[in-house]
Amino acid sequence: MGEILKSLSKTIHVSLALSLILFLGLFFGNDGFDFDMLFWSWLFRYLHVISGVMWIGLLWYFNFVQIPNMGKIPDEQKPAIGKVIAPAALFWFRWAALATIVTGLIVAYLNGYVHQAMALGIGSGGGKNTAIGIGMWLGLIMAFNVWFVIWPNQKRALGIVECDPDLKAKSAKTAMLFSRTNTLLSLPMLLSMVAAQNLY
Repeated sequence: MGEILKSLSKTIHVSLALSLILFLGLFFGNDGFDFDMLFWSWLFRYLHVISGVMWIGLLWYFNFVQIPNMGKIPDEQKPAIGKVIAPAALFWFRWAALATIVTGLIVAYLNGYVHQAMALGIGSGGGKNTAIGIGMWLGLIMAFNVWFVIWPNQKRALGIVECDPDLKAKSAKTAMLFSRTNTLLSLPMLLSMVAAQNLY
């Protein structure tokens, strides 16, 4: 077991294998189920949750761990964060954001509420459509911030894109403020998503 856990790829492959075994157990232990719209909705919801956990987990890592502790790191050690850790975290961060949005929209489409949710339930009875719609719009705003504000500014702040020192400092501040904006929006977004599934 130790050999598996020493390798991230082996750990993920075993996790996928265990998930497949669990899926097959649930399938055959319950006389099977149809591979219909309900199945595809479940599959994309599962992928939506996985990518959402990665996205929001990294958002919170940046805001609860990395940003508050950068001032405590000696200057000679900061390149390890800026050149290695942050670029890797930002790679998974931005692609998880995109995957979360795409899978969420697919779930909404498969369940027939994408239009009503995007219209915030106006004209369709509100309630669940309003709640999930608020969550979807907040998620879209957050993903926009990731791809079109945070990432371009982080590229300058981390030196991935060359720029003068003043712009680099300004970009670091902008990236931090929009990352904090996403953190601010994350709890209302999650509340709306969970409320839509459980309160209506």
